[in-house]
Amino acid sequence: MKRSALLASALAVALAACSPQVRIDLLGEDKLQEVVLLASEAREKVVMIDVEGTISSALETGFLAREKSVVARVFERLERATADPWVKAVIIRLDTPGGEVTASDIVYHEVLRFKERTGIPVVGLMMSVAASGGYYIASACDTIVAHPSTLTGSIGVISIFPSVEALMAKVGVEVNVIKSGPVKDSGSPFRALTEEDKGIFQGIIDEYYEGFLAVVAEGRKGKIADDDLRRIADGRVYTAPQALKLGLIDAIGYFDDAFDRARDLASLARAKLVSYTYFPKTKSNIYASRLGPLSPLDAQVVDSIVGALKTGFYYLWLPRTP
Repeated sequence: MKRSALLASALAVALAACSPQVRIDLLGEDKLQEVVLLASEAREKVVMIDVEGTISSALETGFLAREKSVVARVFERLERATADPWVKAVIIRLDTPGGEVTASDIVYHEVLRFKERTGIPVVGLMMSVAASGGYYIASACDTIVAHPSTLTGSIGVISIFPSVEALMAKVGVEVNVIKSGPVKDSGSPFRALTEEDKGIFQGIIDEYYEGFLAVVAEGRKGKIADDDLRRIADGRVYTAPQALKLGLIDAIGYFDDAFDRARDLASLARAKLVSYTYFPKTKSNIYASRLGPLSPLDAQVVDSIVGALKTGFYYLWLPRTP
């Protein structure tokens, strides 16, 4: 384990031994709180919501895991923004290689639902990586700004089926399976995929892929021709300049550019920037993460898809590792 991870683990253990009052003093109250990141005399607000790490609906566990899952975090913050009449625009800040198909689609749907209910504009701001499921979510935004060094794209679907059949045979372990049909154990790590298995899973992959294309086509309507979309959606990632040339994003810039676009879309001369967090003492500026390095165990939970090669279907740029 890296030294930083060891230190963070030690801190988490130390915090676990503290009284509830000490933990609240260190991390904040056990409720979602508004934090002002950029002050202004204006009452109007632009809310920044982070989508970080592998996109999953899995419950995060651990001492510091107040934040539930990526899906739950985004939903909770959009609901909070909906209830505040002074919220006039939202920035979705993306730093993610993607994740589960269903989780990515839920977040995308919730952003669209928020826009439909409120009429509030949403700007996507891509950080180091906004690939696959991250780009899927960005497609729900009214405009997309990427940092000059962003990697994005990776439009496509991947499914992972680890096999331990040869290893089991080598060590003399046999697994007996009783099943109701020939494909009931399709994808099992204890046997090789048959051609029938591969055909079944390829059909699922193709269906999810067409859904991804439809989402991008809707989000980039008038900016990418259908024929061009299918050509560039071969799973590869693109740099920000490449993505801009292809019509996948609207601008290259930094946070200030995204903030300006959000205010322009909301017709605001001035606005304060706020965020919602359970950890106000760690959310001190626009570049602070939602939690930081305090809980490496929690980070491993959301990144376990890559590390453990968990079976499933993903809008995920696979080379991204914890």
